[in-house]
Amino acid sequence: MKLCRYGAPGAEKPGLIDADGRIRDLSAHVADIGGDAIGAEGLARLAAIDPASLPLVEGEVRYGPCVGGTRQFVAIGLNYVDHAHESNLPIPEEPVVFNKWVSCIQGPNDPVTIPKDSKKTDWEVELGIVIGTAANNVAEADALDHVAGYCVVNDVSERHWQTERGMTWDKGKGFPTFGPVGPWLVTKDEVGDVQNLGMWLSVNGKKVQDGATKTMIFDVKQIVSYLSQIMTLLPGDVITTGTPPGVGLGQKPEPWYLKAGDVVELGIEKLGEQRQDFVAWTPAK
Repeated sequence: MKLCRYGAPGAEKPGLIDADGRIRDLSAHVADIGGDAIGAEGLARLAAIDPASLPLVEGEVRYGPCVGGTRQFVAIGLNYVDHAHESNLPIPEEPVVFNKWVSCIQGPNDPVTIPKDSKKTDWEVELGIVIGTAANNVAEADALDHVAGYCVVNDVSERHWQTERGMTWDKGKGFPTFGPVGPWLVTKDEVGDVQNLGMWLSVNGKKVQDGATKTMIFDVKQIVSYLSQIMTLLPGDVITTGTPPGVGLGQKPEPWYLKAGDVVELGIEKLGEQRQDFVAWTPAK
């Protein structure tokens, strides 16, 4: 299944994408795409519904983040060898773990605000894992039992704050709007082999990232198992799993970064596409 949340920010409704790519309203069956609704039993109940029996959502609508009630937005860094090389950092022997604040989560096509006085706002197309059932100290062999599905994430990053303002990467990762998630939560059965998906990102029409999940250093099973040793993963949590090469800091002959007016488009095979207009920061009214 492809599940989604649609409508105005903060008032999103649950939806299902039918075979023709249209949104069907799930409000009569679940309150939201999250919590128990994306556990194994909840997904089985949704899968049993005939999409044609659901109300069709007419007209243009906004996609919200594809999962609601996220309490933890965890990220894995340097998970592609070539990206570690372009970052001038060693290949990690264990997953590099940091946080993106949940307050940065937004819809996949919402504008992204470049932070005040930003020097190095950058892009990263990433595979997102959505947790369906709580996981604590789970073995790799059982890790996928705790996964509801997958989504596209743009791990927008401010490199100056990430690497030049102390040793904590989190500082550059969670600015408001820095977490576009969606458009869909695609369940495991529909994705198939998650370690064989193409992924890409373009800036102003120029393709700068062109990779595949098969080149991840730590795969989905390893990541979920590893994180479950240091925390309890909760239903609705999102794990973003690293980016292939081609980010702004790795551009040759010189790095270049995003500015107001730039348009970023990105996508992952089977998981859909995103589009963001990057806009200048303005003081809150």
